[in-house]
Amino acid sequence: MYYRLPQFEYLRPNDLHQALETIREGDWKPLAGGTDLLLDMKNGRQSPKKIIDISRLSELRYVRTNDSRVLIGGGSRLQELLENVIVKEKLPLLSSAIYEMASWQIRNIATIAGNLCNASPAADSAPPLLVHGARVKLISSSGSRTVPLSEFFLGPRKTVLSNNELMGEIDVPLLEGYYYRYYKIGRRHAFTLSVVSMAIAVKIENGIFSDVRIAMGSVAPKPVRALNVEKELIGKEAKTVEITKAIDLVSEDISPISDVRASAEYRMKVTKFLLKESLQESLKYFWK
Repeated sequence: MYYRLPQFEYLRPNDLHQALETIREGDWKPLAGGTDLLLDMKNGRQSPKKIIDISRLSELRYVRTNDSRVLIGGGSRLQELLENVIVKEKLPLLSSAIYEMASWQIRNIATIAGNLCNASPAADSAPPLLVHGARVKLISSSGSRTVPLSEFFLGPRKTVLSNNELMGEIDVPLLEGYYYRYYKIGRRHAFTLSVVSMAIAVKIENGIFSDVRIAMGSVAPKPVRALNVEKELIGKEAKTVEITKAIDLVSEDISPISDVRASAEYRMKVTKFLLKESLQESLKYFWK
């Protein structure tokens, strides 16, 4: 089937400064990878009159690190991040999530900021970044502001990003001494949207759950942390805590729906199963 794109004005800025000055005027839709935007335009979901192509802005494509964090430019391609040594070594949850995303062809053009700014409940990069407590830098011609990723999403396709802003950077604090696990459950083994996705990081010290971080996708209107489950576990004796009781609290953290990919009941059952498995594996990890 052939789809015709609507007509639009197109601009490719020479640098980030020109890009920010241009979008300050309003009505400009950023194009980075375009894997979502162009599909939406073909389907009639979006009809921007002006498109600014930021895909070649080197100022937005980088990975930097120090002893406590990794800084990722918003325009970094997913495949670049998958192959990046810093990401592989210091952000294994994010690396695992990107590995499960789409195909090589899509990852080679899609960007990390695009995956987040699209604000899909199924955004694969969101759960690992939420577990790390990531913050995003939103930039405009008048300056920048930093927002916790947990506050960035407002709902399906809705974020706090203003029309004159770009996501310039993702600031990811490092986690040391944790057990990590990432899950993605879909209707097929590859190239699929998640039915349930989950990232978890657990630290046990002196037999106590000193920290538990759980984030999930495709089970609520936006990617979320399982704060009630975390609260129930943190500070408890790892070998004696009632894990089942903690897991049952996830029903207070998520609100899955039924759609063409899965029923709400199935999503809830899978979520509880993955929680149980990952928590049990964390115990084995720390007492191996």
